[in-house]
This record gives sequence, C-alpha cells and structure tokens, in this order.
Amino acid sequence: MSTLAVVEEILRETAVPMSVREIVERAGARLPSKSKTPDTVVARDLSMDIKKKGDSSLFARTSPGRYTLRTLAGAAGVTLASDGAVLRPAAAAPSPMSALTQRKPAVSAPAGPRPRESDVQGGGFAG
Repeated sequence: MSTLAVVEEILRETAVPMSVREIVERAGARLPSKSKTPDTVVARDLSMDIKKKGDSSLFARTSPGRYTLRTLAGAAGVTLASDGAVLRPAAAAPSPMSALTQRKPAVSAPAGPRPRESDVQGGGFAG
C-alpha cells in the first residue's frame, strides 16, 4: 500500500484536518517507508500530489502542515485554490489584527542637548 493510500485511509477515518505528525502517529507501521523521518516523507508526498494533480488531487492543505481530503474540505464549505490551499473558510473568521489592542504611541525623548562625554560620571570601580 502506498504512503498516500495510507494517508487517505486515516483522513477518511478521522474526517478532520490533521497535521503530518498526527497522520504519522496514527499510521504507525502501516506506512510503507522505513525512513527515519516519516514526517518528511508524508509531507513531501502530500505536497507533490497536490502540486502535480491540482484540483484532481484527493488531498487539500487546510493550513501549513495540515491536510484533509478534498471531499471533506468541500463538504465543510471551504474554498480551495488549485494548489489545494484554503482560500476562504465558510464562516468568516475575525481578522487576527482586529483582536489586537491598540498600542499607545511611543514617548519621545525630551529635546535638548545631549550630555558630553566629559559630563558623564562613573564608569570605574570604587576601590
């Protein structure tokens, strides 16, 4: 069974977007690759499938490092780009910038002459 077939099976079972790490943990020994870094293999295979097949790929990227099946993303009302990236979630999320509080402007230093080096005291050890 190929890596993508195992990933498809897992995503169908869970029916929610999952990170590559979650997919690999759930797949365990079912993954055909004996790589020391299965996360990298799964991420590469998913990315390449989405890039090569575009809209005909079974998979969709819902956010960086998170994937789901294209059919599940469509059922959830998510608009996808041709590269599988999410364009617009169904429910408009509030802008992350609107949640930030307004910052006060920085206080500027008082205008005036800067002290000369000879006016500065200290700098040595009292002994």
